[in-house]
This record gives sequence, structure tokens and C-alpha cells, in this order.
Amino acid sequence: MSSKNPNVPDLAPPTAITQTQPSHKYSLSTLGVHGDDPINSSTDVAPALHVSTTFHYPRDPNQLHPTDDLDIPDRPPGGPITADSHIYSRLTAPNASRLELILTQVLNGAPCLTYASGLAAFHAMLVYLHPRVVAIGAGYHGCHGVLKIYQKLTNCKIVDLFDEASWDNEAEGFSLGEGDVVHVETPVNPTGNAYSIRAFAEKAHARGASLTVDATFAPPPLQDPFALGADFVMHSGTKYFGGHSDMLCGVLGVSKARAEWEKDYWGLFGERLHLGAVMGNMEGWLGVRSLRTLELRVLRQSESAGELVKFLQRAVQGEDGSEDGKAVKAAVASVEHASLQAEDMGWLKEQMPNGFGPVFALHLKSGEFAKRLPSKLHLFHHATSLGGVESLIEWRRMSDDTVADTLVRVSVGIENWEDLKRDIVEGCKALVAESA
Repeated sequence: MSSKNPNVPDLAPPTAITQTQPSHKYSLSTLGVHGDDPINSSTDVAPALHVSTTFHYPRDPNQLHPTDDLDIPDRPPGGPITADSHIYSRLTAPNASRLELILTQVLNGAPCLTYASGLAAFHAMLVYLHPRVVAIGAGYHGCHGVLKIYQKLTNCKIVDLFDEASWDNEAEGFSLGEGDVVHVETPVNPTGNAYSIRAFAEKAHARGASLTVDATFAPPPLQDPFALGADFVMHSGTKYFGGHSDMLCGVLGVSKARAEWEKDYWGLFGERLHLGAVMGNMEGWLGVRSLRTLELRVLRQSESAGELVKFLQRAVQGEDGSEDGKAVKAAVASVEHASLQAEDMGWLKEQMPNGFGPVFALHLKSGEFAKRLPSKLHLFHHATSLGGVESLIEWRRMSDDTVADTLVRVSVGIENWEDLKRDIVEGCKALVAESA
């Protein structure tokens, strides 16, 4: 009598991976669930968590082939990695490599690398491109901090993204050009306002510079910077790719429109090994779990944010004469969000056709109102960060001293938007009653 379990199928060996390009016949939601199918070699439906940092060399001495750390592997950038080809987790590891395989397909086939955090990804990008001049505008203060460190080491020039005249300085002997960087964050932190990627791509490329885009606030399916001319796209994967406020992650994608995109990918890959800014095993596993629901979460969050912004803007402008509208108007001075950029809708609807992002900013009537509003809410956690399934609100001066003390940043989760609306209204009523 056979002892073989008839319920367990014969499995192909781990090396039987077919190297295929991502299929664009599938939607984002399908790719999030099946983008890693090419490396499945066990019966697990949910991928296993691999905690090892080192892996066996082949037992057969005839298969031992010494290589340099920076030898380019025999696989396409962002492609599947066989289960038996991992050596050391600072180079590749099962969970992070699985995450990168899905991300590459989610970002429209642009090969991706993961990092320990969004700032680690930004730092790695600067180190690789090694610009002499960087044009950067408003945005996340952490990226400005990383850029200052890079400037300390390289003496690079930092110029104003929105003042093109500052890109050239004859007196100091520099001009933004070949090999330099134009960096755009859109939508921008902490307001959720958006800038035209295509416009800045044209300006950067006319000078031979690279356009790098921080698209953290508008992940797929909201925005595809590569389609609009971006050369490199970074995400703090901690936010929407992670989506559950429980992992740190940075992501870099490389445009295949670049003449030497494969060289760029492998250059970043090799430098990551020595920078050591790799994701942990648990974070890679959590990232895979999270990408399964990326489209569902982000579309719901963006739609809900749009409804809230619409209500709040009408209230602030005095167009909602209800008791709720009057309460909001008494506490809130203004609202900022990409959906309110009426004069930009021509390019903005092309750039963000599926929604304008789940983050917006409220300017309260006073700094004291802004400081106290979070304590009046029940459904919004008062915490920094964003992108999780739970709604967050932050009196932004708690973590960013570059903004006015009247600003609160709102990150909308997956809760019912009308419940969130009621929470904000009741919070405004409580503020006004306290100040009476």
C-alpha cells in the first residue's frame, strides 16, 4: 500500500521558474494577488515567513562557482528569483524578493528595489545619481534632512524647484544640467496638493537632468509617474504599500524609458548591498500581505477623502448653512487638497484619473484650535504617519516645525466616510463650545 498522501501534489523543483515579463492583461487588483505566482513552489496559499539571514551553498562541489558581490545575476531586473539562489539577506532574501516581484508589476513593469525605509530609498537614489545640483520644493522634511546630509558630503547645490531662475548661478559657477536631479513630491506632504509631473519632466529632460518623483501620497491606482516622464519613482512603502501601520519600507522604481535602465537597476542593486539599507524579513512578508489589497484600500480611502473635502470646503465657504456646516466654518479657516485645484484640472485629471489622494490639510482658526481638535475626535487616531486602514489626524507641529501651528494633516482610512464626517463635525462643535 502506498504511503504517499494523495492530497499533496507532486511539486516542481524550486529552480523551475519561468522568467516572464509582467502581463498587462491583468488589472492592478489581480497583479496584487498573483504577481508573485512565478516563484510559488510549495502548496502554501499564504507565503511563508523566512527568517534566515544566510542560506546553504550547493552541496555538490561541482556547483560551487565563486562570484564577486557585484556580479550581475542571470535574471532580468525585477524578475523572479529562485528559492535556491539566495546567499545572504543583505543581497537577496525570499520575502523581500517576493515583494519586489509584485511591486515591479504593480508599478507597470518598472523594476523595483526595496529599502529599510522611504528615507533610505531617497538616500540610495542620491548616492547612485550623485548630482551636483538638486532642485527640490516643499515637501516631507525628512527628505530635506537627507539632502542636507548628502550636501555635507558632496557640497552639492540645492535650488528651488519652483524658481527655475535659481537653477543657474553664474556667480557661484553652477547650472543644473546633465547628471543633476529635479525632485518632485506630488501630492505633497502635508497638504495633499499636486504638481504637474509632465511639466517638470520636460524642464528636467531639456537640461539632461533626471526627474525623480516621490509618489508616496498617490500610489497605484491613483498615479503613474513613469507614464508622465519620471526617471525614478520612490515611495515610502511604510504608508500605502504597507497600509496597516506596522512596517517600515522604502521603494525605488526605475523607468524603462531610460537608455541605460538596466545599468541603473543593477547599480542601485549593488550599492544597496554595501549601504546595507535592506528590509527585514518580517517587513518583506508584511509587504506582500498588504499588496494583496492595495487597490481596494487606496480607492476607498481616496474616494472617502474626496467626499470629506467636498463637505468641508462647502462648509468653509459658507455654502452649507446647516448646523453641521456652521460648526465647521466656526472652527476651520481653509482646506487644502488636490481636488480643490480647479485651475489645474486639465493636467491633474490626466495625472490622477482615479482620485486625488487620501490625505488633506485643514487650517484651523487658531493654533489652539489645531492643537485641541485631535482630542475631540473618536475615530481619528492622533498620530503621525499616514496610509493605514485607520484614519489619522496630526497637529503637524508635533513632528514638523516648518508648518504653521494652525495646520492639521488628515489621513483617511477605510472607515465609512459619513462616520468620519460626523466625528469631525462633533469635534468642531466641541471646540467652538469650549471657546465660547
